[in-house]
Amino acid sequence: MVERPRKPLPSKKQMIRKSPPIDRTPFSGLTPDVVLDAAASLGFEGDGILFPLNSYENRVYQLGRGEGALVLKFYRPARWTDAQIGEEHAFAAELAGADLPVAAPVAIAGDTLFRFREFRFAAFPWQRGRAPELDAPDSRAILGRSLARIHQVGAVRAFAVRARFTIERLGRQAAAQVLASELLPEALEDRYEEATGQLLERVQQEFDAVGTLSELRIHGDCHLGNVLWNERGPVFVDLDDCVTGPRMQDLWMLLAGSADDQHRQWAELMEGYSQFASFDARELRLIEPLRALRMLHHVSWVAHRWGDPAFPRAFPWFAQARFWEGHIGDLVEQAGAIDDPPLLRV
Repeated sequence: MVERPRKPLPSKKQMIRKSPPIDRTPFSGLTPDVVLDAAASLGFEGDGILFPLNSYENRVYQLGRGEGALVLKFYRPARWTDAQIGEEHAFAAELAGADLPVAAPVAIAGDTLFRFREFRFAAFPWQRGRAPELDAPDSRAILGRSLARIHQVGAVRAFAVRARFTIERLGRQAAAQVLASELLPEALEDRYEEATGQLLERVQQEFDAVGTLSELRIHGDCHLGNVLWNERGPVFVDLDDCVTGPRMQDLWMLLAGSADDQHRQWAELMEGYSQFASFDARELRLIEPLRALRMLHHVSWVAHRWGDPAFPRAFPWFAQARFWEGHIGDLVEQAGAIDDPPLLRV
């Protein structure tokens, strides 16, 4: 993935004023009664039991209990177009049609995206499962096999309107958004700008060194919080961030711990992955650059959504100067990690 010419981050001197957070109360009208009425509009009555599930970007509810329960996902307004959500749903259905363990939306008369009042929503079958325990024997190999099969399906055709995984969107635009945020203390602006500029330069250098890679439809946010585990193995949920991107983006977040730990975990993942798909070893150089982009994008995301009351409740430390001091230190440290990635050490 080569991106030239590169655009520099806007200088603080070029910014006239800070930008206040937006999306202040996008779900203020989504009361439990409205959720139940939305379900009833599609013929889903359930037992009247409604459980809010953990989600910040969207709002997600479980309707009913046990087998036959549904998960209702209400999309944040203006984030994705109907066409982009349609591609998310089509990809999930395509994966499920290939007998892959993915939560696919319920279709009614051919439609999977529905409207009730001002809200767009979809319904998914409730998936039974628990948090994955990847230290259990063969767990990572099984996970690797499943991801390889997902990638094989993802490579069959391309997204037309979904976003692409780029340094520009997840790195430069994210950093510029933080620089424009009211939450970044003025006294730390120059340090943040310097740290992000240096980090993004290293990220770009690594992508340039790797060169052109195969890109395909990927899950995009494949961390353990989006994986359930049952007696058959992993179940992948929440394709809300599916994009066109490199295979490694779906693999690196499954690694953790010391260099020795990551070597062992990677070998176990590849033991399963290589049974169904090939992996370009050049992408190993992208692990730490991808981690850097996630660090930048996550902070930008919280800053951008700060006006939504759910975010200050979930991230109360985010408005404190010491958080930003630590974040800038983490960015500097991450630039060093790119120079010495664990999986490339001898």
